[in-house]
Amino acid sequence: FPLFRVKSWADAFGGELYSIVTKYSGSLLLQKKYKDVEPTLKIKEVDGLELVKKFSEQMESMLRRKVEHTERLVEAAEDADLNHEYNSSLEFDYYNSLLINEKDENDNYVELGDEFILEPNEHFNNLLVNTTYSDIQLPTNVYNKDPDILNGVYMSEALNPIFVDNFERDPTLTWQYFGSSTGFFRLYPGIKWLPDENGVISFDCRNRGWYIQAATSPKDIVIIVDVSGSMKGLRMTIAKHTIITILDTLGENDFVNIIAYNDYVHFIEPCFKGILVQADRDNREHFKQLVDELQAKGVGTVNKALTESFKILREFRDAGQGGLCNQAIMLITDGAVEDYEAVFEKYNWPDRKVRVFTYLIGREVTFAPNVKWIACNNKGYYTQISTLADVQENVMEYLHVLSRPMVINHDHDIIWTEAYMDSALFASQAQSLLLMTTVAMPVFSKKNETRSHGILLGVVGSDVPLRELLKLAPRYKLGVHGYAFLNTNNGYILSHPDLRPLYKEGKKLKPKPNYNSVDLSEVEWEDQDEILRTAMINGETGYLSMDVKVPVDKGKRVLFLTNDYFFTDISGTPFSLGVVLSRGHGEYILLGNTSVEEGLHDLLQPDLSLANEWIYCITDIDPDHRKLSQLEAVIRFLTGEEPDLECDEELVQEVLFDAVVTAPMEAYWTTLALNMSMETEAGVEMAFLGTRAGLMRSALYVGSEKISNRKFLTRKDKESIFTMDHFPLWYRRAAEHPPGSFIYSIVSEEDSEGGGLPKVVTVSTAVAVSVDGKMGIAAAVGVQIKLELLQRKFWMSMQQCSALDGACPLSCQDDILNCFLVDNNGFILVSKRPAETGKFFGAVDGSVMTQLLNMGMFRRVTMYDYQAMCKVPYHHHSGARPLLSPIYAFLAAVKWLISDFLIFLLEFNMSSFWHSDNLADAHKHKKHDTLQPCDTEYPVFVYEPAIKETNGLIECGDCQKMFVAQQIASSNLLLLVTDATCDCSIFPPVLLDVKEVKYILPHAAGTHCSTSPFISVLAHNASVKCERMRSQKLRRRPDTCHAFHPEENAQDCGGAAEVSVSPTLLLLPLGLLLR
Repeated sequence: FPLFRVKSWADAFGGELYSIVTKYSGSLLLQKKYKDVEPTLKIKEVDGLELVKKFSEQMESMLRRKVEHTERLVEAAEDADLNHEYNSSLEFDYYNSLLINEKDENDNYVELGDEFILEPNEHFNNLLVNTTYSDIQLPTNVYNKDPDILNGVYMSEALNPIFVDNFERDPTLTWQYFGSSTGFFRLYPGIKWLPDENGVISFDCRNRGWYIQAATSPKDIVIIVDVSGSMKGLRMTIAKHTIITILDTLGENDFVNIIAYNDYVHFIEPCFKGILVQADRDNREHFKQLVDELQAKGVGTVNKALTESFKILREFRDAGQGGLCNQAIMLITDGAVEDYEAVFEKYNWPDRKVRVFTYLIGREVTFAPNVKWIACNNKGYYTQISTLADVQENVMEYLHVLSRPMVINHDHDIIWTEAYMDSALFASQAQSLLLMTTVAMPVFSKKNETRSHGILLGVVGSDVPLRELLKLAPRYKLGVHGYAFLNTNNGYILSHPDLRPLYKEGKKLKPKPNYNSVDLSEVEWEDQDEILRTAMINGETGYLSMDVKVPVDKGKRVLFLTNDYFFTDISGTPFSLGVVLSRGHGEYILLGNTSVEEGLHDLLQPDLSLANEWIYCITDIDPDHRKLSQLEAVIRFLTGEEPDLECDEELVQEVLFDAVVTAPMEAYWTTLALNMSMETEAGVEMAFLGTRAGLMRSALYVGSEKISNRKFLTRKDKESIFTMDHFPLWYRRAAEHPPGSFIYSIVSEEDSEGGGLPKVVTVSTAVAVSVDGKMGIAAAVGVQIKLELLQRKFWMSMQQCSALDGACPLSCQDDILNCFLVDNNGFILVSKRPAETGKFFGAVDGSVMTQLLNMGMFRRVTMYDYQAMCKVPYHHHSGARPLLSPIYAFLAAVKWLISDFLIFLLEFNMSSFWHSDNLADAHKHKKHDTLQPCDTEYPVFVYEPAIKETNGLIECGDCQKMFVAQQIASSNLLLLVTDATCDCSIFPPVLLDVKEVKYILPHAAGTHCSTSPFISVLAHNASVKCERMRSQKLRRRPDTCHAFHPEENAQDCGGAAEVSVSPTLLLLPLGLLLR
């Protein structure tokens, strides 16, 4: 088979293609226009360290302002409490967010439900809000006219004017709130709160991360649970729910372990024997799974469990590990009889460095004095929990004890939370899920008479959307591939363009269970020795460079870059900021000069737009400016129509320059469109360009109704436009390709409208400028063409022969040949079988792909995704809500009670057991696979452009298969011609399969870290898993700690009137049901 013929086909096709795309994109004209202005251009090298320090200072001052607003709220709340006399018979109407605007059958507003004006507000994601007033939310299990609630709500009315004033002073503020220790939540601006599908409000501000972190210092906790025979039935159910509620009050700065005891002591996770582990989400969920499997049997002896717990806590304290602040033991039992005083004498007295909290489970009061004595003699607190409904309130008590030293000292620590989306806050209002951090501070009672009790009134907080912070690191300063990111003292990502916090379940987008504990090492995974992570956690300032593989186009392609990482801390916060610039053109900024008059004229052309997510001018503060697009704002700023607009003058100058240089393109494209001959070029649909200043121009060559891919260059296709996180994909890929050479990219099926086979190809090339030996990328330009145009030109070229041959002896139309057009990642653009377009070539022909890999024309690159979601078969225990079955049975039993006696229930502070999450989960156990976070690896195949052509014969058993591969000039395409007659199916297909990275073999799970005589491989896998779980990554501890205070009143240790009769009576029949 003549190789020259394949080359002539490739040359003919390449030449034809090049002339079409250069003509219709106007790339040569644009290159000339930028070349003409090179003498007036300056290329400045970016100083990454200076940049990161400047961004950090701006972020610090923005966050400092948020702290000042929060401090004003704290002061107002504490003063209001000081001046408020508690009145147990207070009558007071307030705006209850559940009841506002509700009317009874006589058309009168219901009690606590007066008229409350709500209007949509852009600044609050178009939710209906009231910006003149806050309102009050209560969980269903808190009685809305309880005297403690009424006094607290009345006192906290003083916050209203401060909320409003803060918002007027700083319009970038979003939600501000006060979470009370009694359970009510005052939110500004006021909203209408809707219950979940079961008519229940389960949101309780006291178990949100911001509340718990502000109320307590870091804590090391050992939970000891009695699993002796007497704990069977309802008691065990209550005990499990208690442990889970305690786990839910722990966060990234806390450490925990759980010990179960009966005749002997066992760690419920044998792998964690003798240590404490960080209470991150993964460990908490793992513990919840194991708690659910606990069973009651045998006789309980608590001494050994206490001894073991004190030893672990002492070892960790002495070794400088764990939280290095509060230490506590939580004892959950239905009675303690033996003599345990000696244990306390030996391990905890007289210093009492470990507090002991005791939870007496069940209605039996015989052992109450013993269990209370343990708590009272170890600076703890005692509660009795006789029903599931009591759990939440009683567990919360320990937080108030731990907060006492801080309260007595009047230390107002400022805390910043990890990133979170408060989907619970607006679950019913389709809150667009924005990532936020919260600044929170505790609020104390300053009354002298209760000083030694250290009364925590609650916590005030304010949300800061992380996008607001990233606006201070403008995209245009970071080059084509650059970005900024933030991480916390625990090494978790706060914000990063590659963080993917949401996943799709069916058609719904949901937050991933572990979205806010994604570690920096899981996103910047090339940092194998964690040098970057360590430096950033330690709050250092510096830089390092790394060769990285950047996945793009949903992981189908990869960019190879050398990135320089510059980092520093954000003073006054637990956060660090990183700025990444890619080597080469990514570290140059182009500065051009032009007059406002000339630039303004060109900015007004109709085909021009600006990146609406970039900030050329600040439009989101003044309500009058909010309706302006960025382009309109820039024009008004330049014409002087809006003198009070604040704009980024450097960026506006770049835009003016680009507008002038690219202006001739409009006339060029328009002329072409008018003179187009439909026969020869049918299929060229549009031309477009983008510049490094976020300016875009585009022109249609067909009527807008005929466009194949309508999402392209619109917000519906984020990959094709300039966003806060990324330059467009067609721009990024072209920038890494030699200038003047075009990147062809097939729009995959899931992206094209209506699914089905791909219909369009995006073609783009970069425009480079050189000044004093420095090369910068000024713009990228391209066309979008129909795939059928490409196919038509392809088959025409494949029939051509030289004049000497006369009739073609062989062409791609012949049955004995297969011809393919594939791109540099191995995806098929043209094949004889239309169904193969868009598919990976290795899946169609494994034999040729294997040979191309062996010859080095393609290479396989292994990529990792540490934020993947994998299917778990439905029968597999998910462990996310282990209390399902008992609670669900319980709920079913009370269904009739709820319908008839809801008010009755509310009055008796009764239904916190009703947990909407549990119920939702119970319904979810239909027979379908659930998705869980996992780590995956997947291959990407990359063409080696140095190899222009290759050919070979493959031994296929009975026959030999010939193939020829030929590069197509000025493109990222290859022509592959293969023998169609030789069956080579002995070679398996080469697939793009994603594989889950397993750290353990499924049936080895039972071995944990034990040394049972299991097959050594399984034991090894189990120990790998165990090591991975035991290993503690480096983290930076919070700066402050409040463990004890000499003036603390340790006699306030609970048990005064814990056993409330009414709910107990009400639950008697249910207790029997559950036994």
